[in-house]
Amino acid sequence: MEQHLLEVKNGFNFRDIGGYPTTDGKIIKMHKAVRSGMLNPLSDDDLNYLNEYGVRVDVDFRSPSEQEEYPDKVPSMAKYVNDSVFPADETNSTAKNQMRKQAFKEDPEAGYHDMLNSYKDIILAPSAQHAYRVFFDELLANSADGEAVLFHCTAGKDRTGMGAVYLMTVLGVPDEIIREDYLSSNKHLALNQQNKQKLYHDLGPVFLKNVEALTHVYDEYLDTALNVIRAETGNVRNYVEQVLKVTPQQQRDLKKIYLTDNGQ
Repeated sequence: MEQHLLEVKNGFNFRDIGGYPTTDGKIIKMHKAVRSGMLNPLSDDDLNYLNEYGVRVDVDFRSPSEQEEYPDKVPSMAKYVNDSVFPADETNSTAKNQMRKQAFKEDPEAGYHDMLNSYKDIILAPSAQHAYRVFFDELLANSADGEAVLFHCTAGKDRTGMGAVYLMTVLGVPDEIIREDYLSSNKHLALNQQNKQKLYHDLGPVFLKNVEALTHVYDEYLDTALNVIRAETGNVRNYVEQVLKVTPQQQRDLKKIYLTDNGQ
């Protein structure tokens, strides 16, 4: 996993999905697709590094309110794509946040169930389906070697994680490697998770249990999404084709763009 980590000093969870093998003996090219957390904390050195790394497109999956509070610092050579998976009023209304805060103090499972519902919405919400279709459009347009689409949300684990699941499935990466990549967010977000625990420490153990659920990824989260996908279309590849409308020819084009025989 370490070879995938980008040397970004002031961001977190910046990972190249290149280097992973596929079931037909190919390898995902490096410097073509990067998943990450938000770009707001980046320094000028980080932005220069991303320019040199080849980042030419910044796909932002965050809601409008997240984008407004922590606007992306976009590398100067990259195009910014506003591609919200969820509208602001679905996850960030003041009334809902107040209700959630109270629930998190009373019910240690509230955050966990919130996350399960979010993963269902990532699959079923029309806004999410549209956002991931736009994501694939950007991937298809990114045909030059050494030029990367960077896609991110806030922590780079849930909305970004599912984007990576879709892409790697289309490219033919084995399911166990896709899951390993998904779960590795926990390792790369460890410091961020510890900071959240310290921030909310005074709110008590029940609240902290919910913070833990919101700041980690678990097999159950991914399995929830995959179970909804199976119920809808049978498997992820069918979902990408039937719901996200990525045609078989476009899937072949993605393999031509993103796969190689030698990993270069």
